[in-house]
Amino acid sequence: MNFHDSNESHDDHVHEDHGHDDHVHEENFNAQKEQILKQILTSEARMRLNNIKMVKPELSNMVEQYLIGMASQGKMPSQINDDQLKQILLSIQQPKRDFKINRR
Repeated sequence: MNFHDSNESHDDHVHEDHGHDDHVHEENFNAQKEQILKQILTSEARMRLNNIKMVKPELSNMVEQYLIGMASQGKMPSQINDDQLKQILLSIQQPKRDFKINRR
């Protein structure tokens, strides 16, 4: 029975470490994402995206994924400025608006 007890506590310890690894992995991913966004967005566009993140985090995540996807495919000719970011935001939000109109 003592052997079984020590085994359980060992499992708990391994589980805690796994949670810590996930957290570290997520921090690394976020740092990498921020680094890419700094390279592909002008400071004005980055400020706009950060403002959106506070109000609509799901929208900013979609935009970030889109931008990083475009950059990783080499489809970013230059930095995205604020006006270009506005156009991307409009195009990403558009299908949702159409969907709401169709439902009514």
